[in-house]
Amino acid sequence: MKKLILTFLIILFTLTSNVVLSADYNKGWDAFESGDYATALSEWRPLAEKGDASAQNNLGLMYYNGEGVPVDYKTAIKWFRLAAEQGQSESQTSLGHIYDKGLGVPEDDKTAIKWFRLAAEQGNAIAQFNLGVMYDSGEGVPKNYKTAAKWYTLAAEQGDSDAQFNLGVMYDEGVGVPEDDNTAVKWYTLAAEQGNANGMYNISLMYYYGEGVIQNNVYAHMWANISAFNGYEDGVEARDTIAKEMTSADISQAQNLARECVAKNYKGC
Repeated sequence: MKKLILTFLIILFTLTSNVVLSADYNKGWDAFESGDYATALSEWRPLAEKGDASAQNNLGLMYYNGEGVPVDYKTAIKWFRLAAEQGQSESQTSLGHIYDKGLGVPEDDKTAIKWFRLAAEQGNAIAQFNLGVMYDSGEGVPKNYKTAAKWYTLAAEQGDSDAQFNLGVMYDEGVGVPEDDNTAVKWYTLAAEQGNANGMYNISLMYYYGEGVIQNNVYAHMWANISAFNGYEDGVEARDTIAKEMTSADISQAQNLARECVAKNYKGC
């Protein structure tokens, strides 16, 4: 059983809205929400052509996802760039992802870093997480665990569960930050409470080895079982390994606790 750190970039593409919404923007929003993409496009396109950054971002997303139009990364990039150049952080984050993956453009980690940084400096948690990953893995920048921890922390404090998990691993292993099992457990727990299966699995290991918590096979089994329930394949092996060291009564208790925990949406487990 081994603790794992995420080494991939995630991106959550979301539609955005202005602080003050126009009637046309609202009409486009309502149409999009109801699945009427043609109307959403017809309402948002004129706004985007007039320079509305949120409408530009939304058009970019529709072309990126193929909603009402064929998937067209080049057109998506066009609209994302127009919004990003106005400081729209969601579009900046999307461009970072696109350049990192080479979607419609040559893969370019340095350009990805540029856009992630602009968004991260505005407080965009997804960009902060991705910038942390880039420093963690040395993509587009020299590898720097301390800087990775900085960006993970900013994202984690905003509730990004993947950043919380990665930060937990860094404190667990003493990479970029002082080794601190108690702080590792804190971040794993916050991630797990949001349904992050990686966090659940690592909490299981912390209980199994007695790191940052009092050793307890019942809770180790419970969290391994819940991580498996959430699709973490290694959770099955961990659960079964831990069960070999437990009595049938302990296993029954762990299973009951797991059911209760799931019913509570992983809070207060």
